[in-house]
Amino acid sequence: MSGTIIRFENVTKQFDQDPAVLKDVSFEIERGKFYTLLGPSGCGKTTILRLIAGFTNPSKGKIYFDGKLVNNVEANKRQVNTVFQDYALFPHLNVFENVAFGLRIKKMKKEDIEKKVSEALRFVNLVGYEKRQMKEMSGGQRQRVAIARAIVNEPEVILLDEPLSALDLKLRTEMQYELRELQRRLGITFIFVTHDQEEALAMSDEIFVLNKGKIEQSGTPTDIYDEPINRFVADFIGESNIVSGKMLTDFQVEFVGKEFECVDQGFDTDETVEIVIRPEDLEITSPEQGKLQVTVDSQLFRGVHYEICCLDEAGNEWLVHSTKKAVVGDPIGLHFEPEAIHVMRLGETEEEFDKRLEAYGEERNATN
Repeated sequence: MSGTIIRFENVTKQFDQDPAVLKDVSFEIERGKFYTLLGPSGCGKTTILRLIAGFTNPSKGKIYFDGKLVNNVEANKRQVNTVFQDYALFPHLNVFENVAFGLRIKKMKKEDIEKKVSEALRFVNLVGYEKRQMKEMSGGQRQRVAIARAIVNEPEVILLDEPLSALDLKLRTEMQYELRELQRRLGITFIFVTHDQEEALAMSDEIFVLNKGKIEQSGTPTDIYDEPINRFVADFIGESNIVSGKMLTDFQVEFVGKEFECVDQGFDTDETVEIVIRPEDLEITSPEQGKLQVTVDSQLFRGVHYEICCLDEAGNEWLVHSTKKAVVGDPIGLHFEPEAIHVMRLGETEEEFDKRLEAYGEERNATN
């Protein structure tokens, strides 16, 4: 069953006399998708999670769950379960009893509890671990126990507050795949909080990028990575080369003193803009063949590619990800396609940005 399950309308959250943690935030969450709230510490992402869970109430605005206003509905009456960063498991209870805890509180029949717990443990691949104590479980296994405890209550939404942050890199990557696959199998709406950009890009159907209590941009991982709305999003999501420029006309932009063909349109003539080119979109060539001429300043080997830092004549720094090795101090050329150039309007809102993208899409369809 699709459709909107959670809706925020102009929600503001302020604690006492402190500055607002959330400022006039509006968004919709669709049923059965994996959402990520992404942003730096203090941006408001955990506050959104707490508002959805009912652990705190908004100062202003309205929150709807399945079309019903829930501003003052208590946490235990919402079809939501939370997986916390520390998992909040009971160390004195075994796996089975940790998962069964909420069902026992509801005074469910013994045979029903056994059936539901077994089913939940099967979903998280922990069949046979029922009698294990928490101290005997690895970090990844404990996380799966916490998820089993969340899904055993059959919630409509599962909230995950940075549940992977305490895991080592290898286990964290494995759990990303497991969580994503689990969400697909369950068909439950997952809302995941993280400050890790790669994690958000790998796992999400939709990402909300937050900054200082506001949603800077929302969309699919591809949309946000390829079409960032402003410098903050471009810089926060992945690595970027960002320089100032001027939009001469549709599909023609100027930066670092040169004119280039691009795919952007809808700007004013000679409008001041910012240019984004991702490091993987820059190809190393000879100086003569490059659209830009630069000098290699430093180089690091990252396993799958070299991370090469270059400087142009104006002192701009260019980061390149390439499988080709360069030599520090050598002049090289950088080639890029028009599609690699992303032009950002200064001070553009997400609504204005979306309208411009829509117009660009219609223009492309008309010419194809």
